[in-house]
Amino acid sequence: MPVSSSLFLANAVIDFIIRGGPIMYPILVVAVVAVCVVIERVVWWSRMGVSRKPKRLEEVYAALEEGDLARAVSLSTGSTDPVVRMVHHGLNHHHSSMQGALEVAAGHELQAAGKFLGAMDTIVTLGPLLGLLGTVTGIMGSFTSIGSSELAVEKVTGGIGEALIATATGLGIAITTLVPMNFFHGRLTKLQFELEAAANNVLILASQHGFDQVAAKR
Repeated sequence: MPVSSSLFLANAVIDFIIRGGPIMYPILVVAVVAVCVVIERVVWWSRMGVSRKPKRLEEVYAALEEGDLARAVSLSTGSTDPVVRMVHHGLNHHHSSMQGALEVAAGHELQAAGKFLGAMDTIVTLGPLLGLLGTVTGIMGSFTSIGSSELAVEKVTGGIGEALIATATGLGIAITTLVPMNFFHGRLTKLQFELEAAANNVLILASQHGFDQVAAKR
């Protein structure tokens, strides 16, 4: 992008913020936080997608079905797949039941996967509220100008413009954050289902050979 175009775009953005009134500054902070959170989650889920090893999980199942606990533990050691990591933690439980160990490991994986979803939910709610506050302050400015002895059309239109800009910006932040938030919620729900299914499979296979008791005594 040419330097002149960059300067024009920067000046347009600054002018847009100024015309939106003082409430645009907290809205801008919310927008920056939203962008950072969305980018961080996109990178995290992308890395998580690359780290998935469904074939390794099937190999662990096969080892457990054959009664080879040592091989199942070896196959799951050091895995980057969150489901396989949970299985490894369950197979190596020492101070609790295998089911409890699997639940704890699944909880850690879901906590990492659901990180910042609460912040995104807050942003979706806070953005329109800040925009509404900007609407109120902008309209108040317009009515103040109307009540003055010298009516300035620029002040009235400026107040209305401030209200519209703040509202549009707040709604824009909420809309652009809501879409990825729902996407991440869907991925989280899918991961939770996969963790629960894997935990149930491991418990069934382990109970057939008494591994749930053996591992606890090791």
